[in-house]
Amino acid sequence: MPSGRRFVIPFAALLMAALSAPAGAETRLERGRYLVESIVACGNCHTPQGPNGPLPGMALAGGLKIDDKVFSAYTANLTPDRETGIGAWTDAQIASAIREGKRPDGSIIGPPMPVGLYRGLSDNDVAAIIAYLRSVKAVKNKVPKSEYRIPLPPSYGPPVGRVADVDRKDKVAYGRYLAGPAGHCIECHSPAGPQGAPDIENRLGAGGLHFIGPWGTSVSPNITPTGLAAYSDADLKKVITTGVRPDGSRLKPPMGTAYYAKMTGADLDAVVAYLRTLPRK
Repeated sequence: MPSGRRFVIPFAALLMAALSAPAGAETRLERGRYLVESIVACGNCHTPQGPNGPLPGMALAGGLKIDDKVFSAYTANLTPDRETGIGAWTDAQIASAIREGKRPDGSIIGPPMPVGLYRGLSDNDVAAIIAYLRSVKAVKNKVPKSEYRIPLPPSYGPPVGRVADVDRKDKVAYGRYLAGPAGHCIECHSPAGPQGAPDIENRLGAGGLHFIGPWGTSVSPNITPTGLAAYSDADLKKVITTGVRPDGSRLKPPMGTAYYAKMTGADLDAVVAYLRTLPRK
């Protein structure tokens, strides 16, 4: 291969290869449902909220407003509605939106969409998520345009090539995948850097990111071994899935405990194993 050249396999080809792969214990739709409704927790941002929680009949229909110093963002409608959702998009276009932050019209998707982490989602998991999004109820819900008070990047990097699955038998590596590209735990639990984005490179997992919403202001805790020293594995899994700390106090939104409660025991074990390996901050 010539030095310095980059070869990118079109997502459509990757999808066809994935479709022809031998069937495993779960179907692609089952995998997609599990990811979206648990660790990836798409509805935590993409389902509009009312005073009593998610609005009935509006799952993944978008419109939740997320305010920050540098943006007022409205989450997109992810349902198959052809006019206001993603029903008219091809699978490749949806994949590009997820992993490259680019809409079919070429415009860039801004924060808080964690595109930088989603670039690491495996081809099979992206295909599974798309299959599930195709299956949900179409909801007509036109979402206002987001406003950014900072320039958005022209791109989040070169086109994403092939991304292989992470071996689930490697507990720490799979936990890193779940807490990173899939669940983006490290995005919310790393403090803001000089440009306002979470400083994953230098302060991974150190907490301190502020979230403003109907609940007031919540601050993400330190999830490195420094912050978790007093938690047993059982304590930590209870906090993740119920939002209740060992002392009985409760976590505030946007911690997606209702989604994480649907994670398998093996996936929870993997996430905890990975968090135990983070550098102390």
